[in-house]
Amino acid sequence: MAAAALGGLGLLRARLRLAAAAAATSAALGRTGHRAPPLRGGVAAAVPSAGRSYGSQAKEEEELRVRYLDDEHKGIVVLGLNRSHAKNALSKNLVKMMSKAVDALKSDKKVRTVVFRSEVPGIFCAGADLKERAKMHSSEVSSFVSRARATINELGGTQRLPRTIGVSLAKELIFSARIVDGEEAKSIGLISHVVEQNEAGDAAYRRALALAREFLPQGPVAMRVAKLAINQGMEVDLVTGLAIEEACYAQTIPTKDRIEGLLAFKEKRPPRYKGE
Repeated sequence: MAAAALGGLGLLRARLRLAAAAAATSAALGRTGHRAPPLRGGVAAAVPSAGRSYGSQAKEEEELRVRYLDDEHKGIVVLGLNRSHAKNALSKNLVKMMSKAVDALKSDKKVRTVVFRSEVPGIFCAGADLKERAKMHSSEVSSFVSRARATINELGGTQRLPRTIGVSLAKELIFSARIVDGEEAKSIGLISHVVEQNEAGDAAYRRALALAREFLPQGPVAMRVAKLAINQGMEVDLVTGLAIEEACYAQTIPTKDRIEGLLAFKEKRPPRYKGE
């Protein structure tokens, strides 16, 4: 699964308001800096969904919309932030719904790619809901931050800002609280794609879907171990990283023993390896 990086610290998430839609480890931004509006009318018809959603009502809106796409987009799930009255700030309720949705997606083998987007024009996420946090008891704050961090870390490819763009530049952005646009975000390596806005206002979302479609034909096992090799390999030295890569690659080789092991796992029985 994939997502846009929301930043590592509450301060960072509150300041870097990036208008992004993400697919896997890539993100697309419109040069205008505006977010794609909610799917409606002909756009919804062009990208049909099964209509499943999680969330409670907040000022007559679903705070989190979960769409399972169909047809050529089957296997893609769109998570849409929709707290327009709070600029998509992460509240306790929204984090709870995100956690519930992510847990459901993790156990759904039909899901191949997740697109994480805003459905509020002009904003991606304003960070933590500081107004709500100010009313929390001190014991609630720690629990909320831990749950929010754990939920964000569940979305594949999430990296803390210093590790993505370097320590010096990360300090500059955090200390200055500067808001960056799409062009600058791409130039510093924070995002992968910048696109011209279209008349519908959903160019970034469309680019994310296009990327997601590129991932769909690939083998799920190969995709899984490739992500594992990249994520774990970045944490270690080169020699160890190469060993991790070799171990991951071995999992894709269809040997008789491996096939028997997979069958045994599926059937919940001890494997009958060759020679036994």
